[in-house]
Amino acid sequence: VRLVESGGGFVQVGESLKLSCVVSGTTFNQLNMGWYRQYPGKPREMVALVSKYHNSNYADSVKGRFTISRVNAKATVYLQMNSLQPEDTAVYYCNAQRGTIINSWGQGTQVTVSS
Repeated sequence: VRLVESGGGFVQVGESLKLSCVVSGTTFNQLNMGWYRQYPGKPREMVALVSKYHNSNYADSVKGRFTISRVNAKATVYLQMNSLQPEDTAVYYCNAQRGTIINSWGQGTQVTVSS
């Protein structure tokens, strides 16, 4: 299973970014997908999840600002990030899970929010 993220970058406070993660090597619509982020020296933390049934869940810190979505026909999961804050600066990782069979990660994409 291969996950390729894109869309990270450098933005100012209050601006938006949209991350994309394209999945190949397995049947996308059977995957539960998620976005995680990692600060330097810290473990990865969940940002947003979307199940294979399109149910979503968010970390409290991003509720109302971030939206996760998936397009099965494109084997892609997105993270729309609005009203970005300096504390959103991190490396963002895409994750794909299917039971205990699949637990795969992308290479990560850097998001930097400057004040």
